[in-house]
Amino acid sequence: MPTAVPSGPSGTRLPAHEWRRRAAAHAERADALTAARRDRRARGETHAVEDFLYTYYDTRPALLRRWHPGAGVALLPDTGTPAPQGSGRWYATAPDGTVGLDAAAFLADRGDTVRFVAGLLAATASRPAFTGCFGLHEWAMVYRADERRHPLPLRLGRAGTDAVVEAQPIRCTHYDAFRFFTPEAVGRNALQPTRATQVDLEQPGCLHAGMDLHKWSLKLGPAVPGELALDCFALAADVRLLDMQASPYDLSSYGRPAVAVETPEGRAEYVRRQRELAERAAGLRRGLLDVCDALVRQDGSPDDVAAGPVFTGPACG
Repeated sequence: MPTAVPSGPSGTRLPAHEWRRRAAAHAERADALTAARRDRRARGETHAVEDFLYTYYDTRPALLRRWHPGAGVALLPDTGTPAPQGSGRWYATAPDGTVGLDAAAFLADRGDTVRFVAGLLAATASRPAFTGCFGLHEWAMVYRADERRHPLPLRLGRAGTDAVVEAQPIRCTHYDAFRFFTPEAVGRNALQPTRATQVDLEQPGCLHAGMDLHKWSLKLGPAVPGELALDCFALAADVRLLDMQASPYDLSSYGRPAVAVETPEGRAEYVRRQRELAERAAGLRRGLLDVCDALVRQDGSPDDVAAGPVFTGPACG
């Protein structure tokens, strides 16, 4: 294990009382965010809206609960006792007990992923937000299909759902939504996204691009400060709610009203909430880009973090 814990030129060294306070606050917040999921699991119950964040993104409450200081931050020991993070993967402990993320080791294992995430997030942030999709990707996933992705009734029925798809243009830019379109709906989309064009097409108004910030936070792992990681998860939960409220499914069994995008009023509500979520996502996207930059600065690499090989493995979930 390396014996040096570089904190980078702009790194921070946290005294024990501070990192213990932040770790405790993080665990308390994580427990509150995941309480409903943990209670359902104990009762053997499922939730068609909320469980998506755990199943599609392979999110584990215990992993969310684990606080990390982030790249470029060193934890000072408490009366000679090193921080518990020191036993974690990619962490290094200095002779004086100071603990920090070993950026070189992390980049050696995850460098391609870091470059892909940075490139995708930077490209997404560079584009204007498009807010004219009205959440019709969920409708396209059940168009003219006998089976549904969720065990919920269709709010407008089969014929009514198909009629909405046929009456409005579909403009989905997100490949991981588009790939679930029914065969009959594929040709109705204004674009034909692929994994290869993901970096070229993603834009900051897309609900799924905002929800995926949670995925990228998981990919960057201990390099992400715990507070930022939970902010990404909380945003994903709020995005998921709007995504399903605007979908063709009837959420009345969960006490959630529909955002009826087949009406002018529903579309106006969708766009208003979409813009609010996109504004939150913009700040978190910038935070994840800063994480990528901090990794490279701490490692001392002169390379542009957004350059290099593209990670071509399967999407999370």
